[in-house]
Amino acid sequence: MKLLLLNGPNLNLLGTREPEKYGTKTFEDYFSELQFKFRKIELSYDQTNIEGELIDKIQQARQIYDGIILNAAAYTHTSVGIGDAVAAIDIPVVEVHISNTFSREEFRHRSYISPNAKGVIVGFGLQSYELAIHSFLNDADE
Repeated sequence: MKLLLLNGPNLNLLGTREPEKYGTKTFEDYFSELQFKFRKIELSYDQTNIEGELIDKIQQARQIYDGIILNAAAYTHTSVGIGDAVAAIDIPVVEVHISNTFSREEFRHRSYISPNAKGVIVGFGLQSYELAIHSFLNDADE
């Protein structure tokens, strides 16, 4: 199984950005832990702050990966284009968020990705990504 973990804007600052909300671990360090824990899965990771690049990466993933774990960050709530890209591909996408978006500002309660996602995991910190990986493994076992 090949999965792409794809992060959107400002997630490159994890570890230093608002540590009370996002923790002190960098995503690169966390990703290394995931690779070690899930050695039988080919995990890849990418991050961009640019909306069009996220769309390109989503479109390209359909030819390479079995699924995407997507944290589009703030674009989740603003980008019809990213929502359309998720709808346009034929591989499953699990939407994840580190913080509980429903306990935050009102505009973060809407997602343009959720209607076309396999599922949504919010509010479990970095563990949200691990839960998403397990969702793919559970599907593979069925």
